[in-house]
Amino acid sequence: MVVHLGMVSGSRAGALSDDEVDRLFHALADATRRDIVARTLRTDQSISALASGYAMSFAAVQKHVAVLESAHLVRKERRGREQLVRAEPETIRRAGEQLRRYEAIWNERAVAIERILAGDLATARAAGVSSTDGATRETDERKDASQ
Repeated sequence: MVVHLGMVSGSRAGALSDDEVDRLFHALADATRRDIVARTLRTDQSISALASGYAMSFAAVQKHVAVLESAHLVRKERRGREQLVRAEPETIRRAGEQLRRYEAIWNERAVAIERILAGDLATARAAGVSSTDGATRETDERKDASQ
């Protein structure tokens, strides 16, 4: 089942497509790729400069960059003989929005649970039972049993 978040009048205004979300979170699932995004957010870097920071081959770093590029988290720009990798802050912003949509669903669930619990408490109070009556009665029964 696919749940679409952020429905606004029948459309997902500014929302990522399902394929974009899949690519985005797949790309961010790897620690090296997250580090590459963080490094390129600070400053544009050549693939060679990126590769020097990892105990892996240049080709392996290129593959990581390709995954990030397909998720639109970075883009490559040619400057002279070098290809610089630059982060795409807009995609990161949109990923944050996606996570906030999930958080909103969770918060709605928490509010619903609070309402249910408040309703149970109100029902108990209407029946003349305080919230501590049950706990006090149980403690008294234990004391009687031990004597």
